[in-house]
Amino acid sequence: MTGTGYYETLLSLLAVLAAVALLARRLNTAPSILLVAAGVALALIPGIPAIELSPRFVLLILLPPLIYSAGVAMSWREFRFNLRPIALLAFGCVLFTTCAVAAAAHYVLALPWNIGFLLGAIVSPPDVVAPLAVARRLGLPRRLTVILEGEGLANDATALVLYRFAVAAVSTGAFSFPEAAATFGAIVVGEIAFGIGVGWVSLRLRHWARDPRVEITLSLMTPYLAYWVPENLGGSGVLATVAAGLYVSWNGPRLISSATRLQGIFFWDLLIYLIEGFVFLVTGLQARTLFERGVAASVGELLLGVVVTTLVCIAARFIWVFPAAYLPRLLFPAIRRRDPYPPWGVPFMLAFIGIRGVVSLAAALAIPFTLQNGAPFPHRDAVLVVVFGVIILTLIGQGLMMPAVARWLRLPQLAAREKREEKEAELQARRAALAAAERRLQALGETDGLKDETAEHLTARNHQRALHMPPTLEQGFATAATSAKLHVQLITAERDYLHELLRKGEITDESRRLIERELDLEEESISCKREAYEPPL
Repeated sequence: MTGTGYYETLLSLLAVLAAVALLARRLNTAPSILLVAAGVALALIPGIPAIELSPRFVLLILLPPLIYSAGVAMSWREFRFNLRPIALLAFGCVLFTTCAVAAAAHYVLALPWNIGFLLGAIVSPPDVVAPLAVARRLGLPRRLTVILEGEGLANDATALVLYRFAVAAVSTGAFSFPEAAATFGAIVVGEIAFGIGVGWVSLRLRHWARDPRVEITLSLMTPYLAYWVPENLGGSGVLATVAAGLYVSWNGPRLISSATRLQGIFFWDLLIYLIEGFVFLVTGLQARTLFERGVAASVGELLLGVVVTTLVCIAARFIWVFPAAYLPRLLFPAIRRRDPYPPWGVPFMLAFIGIRGVVSLAAALAIPFTLQNGAPFPHRDAVLVVVFGVIILTLIGQGLMMPAVARWLRLPQLAAREKREEKEAELQARRAALAAAERRLQALGETDGLKDETAEHLTARNHQRALHMPPTLEQGFATAATSAKLHVQLITAERDYLHELLRKGEITDESRRLIERELDLEEESISCKREAYEPPL
């Protein structure tokens, strides 16, 4: 493909991404599902050039920023509180699923044990991007989304390490469990320590730079440094990137300036949006290439492999999740007192959300073509097709069923109650923060001798904010939308008048941009306030 062809392909993918996003908004469904379906449909159109997904491009270029941004967005306090269920899923469930798929592949599909373990390691980690997008759209309970996100941050590391062991076992014909367990433990400890170190260095450099453009550039370099070094040393890089993101999440507010946060949020939102959309679209586009490679096996065998593997993945997650949710509380009263039994619908939904994604596809594509002795890697093409089929069935099938399952379990109502409690605590925190600011102002007046006009201005600012704060949530729900709408109309009138002055030559472009930036920040502030008092579903 020529350079012009690459540009045309890239622009075409961006156009499809935008069109599917608009269609998903109209249909009120997750864009990820439609993007995969669109990719499959495009791949089956004759004459469309085939696009092959490079596994190293996915694992080394696309995956690090996705993991890092999720780690930064994750609350360390919530992650630590839910560490037990997250670890049980990210490590225990991945290993259990790998073994279950290996057994099914050996006894049902007649594959060798080593190939079965390889297939199990590839399909064992659920994807986090697509189900979280659907979960947030549905308004699922907060803790459920936290556990899903925490699991998604760590399960790829477990699966990729198991995958490397499985590839080595197939290639060399030898495997030592004690050696593999010791290596895995060293990888976990080493990567976490390295990731914390990368996060510490990144924050200090950003604090020293004091320039939003430099700080955002450093933030973009952070996940690649955290990922690439352990990956090249034989690890996975995932846990190091997660640790760096969580460290920045916990310590960043004290070291990152407000200007950097405002610009960085926009930059990372756009970057992650484009990466996620590209990943799902190109995943679907692999359909033609993968099925062409799988023609050596019969269609019936491939379909049987896809169905059996998918059913085992789903069943294994259900079998694991319920005991993992209830047995620790049953056996240890201290856990039960600190964290009571959850409603059965929560672990059911947690077990149901087991969608496979691009990490599984990248791992399958990265299987070597030959063994160390030069012989072809056994069953490589069949494994590729089965993995792709599992991704499609779980992503489209389970993804489309998630809203109905959530409504059946009445989880949105549970989330609404949690949201209300969260909003009440937030309103109290806002009042307490204003009171703290008032006390600080009085202290400054006594010690620093503030001028009267300065003190009056700052006091008026606090009183104005207090007046705009509703006394109750109900009043906030009732007035937030109307007040925000009127406020935006006033800002729009100011913008229109500024453009009139600009056309008449009464102000310069520089003056107009400065005033418009202030209006933009004010409008964004209004949007945040409207979301703060938005009623629960």
